[in-house]
Amino acid sequence: MRELTIADVKAAVRGGAVFAAGGGGWVDHGLEIGGAAVGVGRPKLVSVDELPDDAIIVTCTAIGAPAGNEWEMWGIDYIKAVQLLMETYEGKVVGVMTPQNGMSSTINGWLPAAALGLVVVDATGDIRAHPTGKMGSMGLAARTDYETIQVVVGGRRDTGSYLELVVKGTPAKTSNILRTASDMSGGFIASARHPIPASYVKEHAAIGGVSTALDLGYAMIEAEQHGPETIMNTVAEKTKGRYIGRGTVLKKDVHYSGAFDIGTITMDDGTGKTLLLHVMNEYMAVDDQDGNRLTTYPDVITTFDTATGLPVSVGGVKEGMEIGLLVISKHDVPLSSSVKDPTVYPEVEKALGIPLAEYGLKGL
Repeated sequence: MRELTIADVKAAVRGGAVFAAGGGGWVDHGLEIGGAAVGVGRPKLVSVDELPDDAIIVTCTAIGAPAGNEWEMWGIDYIKAVQLLMETYEGKVVGVMTPQNGMSSTINGWLPAAALGLVVVDATGDIRAHPTGKMGSMGLAARTDYETIQVVVGGRRDTGSYLELVVKGTPAKTSNILRTASDMSGGFIASARHPIPASYVKEHAAIGGVSTALDLGYAMIEAEQHGPETIMNTVAEKTKGRYIGRGTVLKKDVHYSGAFDIGTITMDDGTGKTLLLHVMNEYMAVDDQDGNRLTTYPDVITTFDTATGLPVSVGGVKEGMEIGLLVISKHDVPLSSSVKDPTVYPEVEKALGIPLAEYGLKGL
């Protein structure tokens, strides 16, 4: 058990930004909500092995498109979402976890945990950020024998877009409802979902996902005093990652659609050739200029602003900017059952118009 501090908040945001894979929220939001969490209480990070098998754990997250600018989400919204789920669920909730790492999503659940006396579980539904809730559901997406509870809270108060919604049903159907609610609320909304026993988390989650981001974040913070190149090299060394391109952003063609940011980014790879980055909130695949696939989800794919040495999100990438493109192999990160579930890929493949599963599932 580890009591989380403001230093941990900063490290979680910094390291989580690498695993954000171009999405995963925002640095400012992560610092704000994380700071609130350690201000109102003392959230504790625990290994799932410290919990009894029947302890109920809830996934806390935010749903939407990181590049959207019409959303409004307060700290109380995260707390209210967990409260509504706890009121609806017929049992005792003990802990919370995040479905993914990210600039703000690594600290998902820290504020509700501090406010409601719960623990934060050191596990993630996926080590890296992903566009759909099904990709972080630890293999629940295709199950028709599991009735979940999913809650969303948030939205623009000034435009009458604030929503509170509680739904029950299969993960596949309820996830689509939540995505629609996110779009209606302004593009991003707080959520609590999937009450499951610790025994299921132990078997199906990416164990140690939060501490992995924390450790990387502390290493990055230590490297910052030595400049951008040292930060980028530290990340590669710490994660066993490699840079497959470094050059200018030539074109950005990403648009908002149905609570997703979808499109492509074209960059010079530094050798006179180009790379095409496929985006659905996060970077999902990269092709070379001849159409050859270089990397695919669930590999971690991250862009860095070479001027600062820090990860830059899809929303922050601008034409003319020089970026570095880092890839961490799926074989070098803990994987959950979600990324091995073939049913979570078709929705994203359809949106992007490219194959993913044949590459992503290979070797798993």
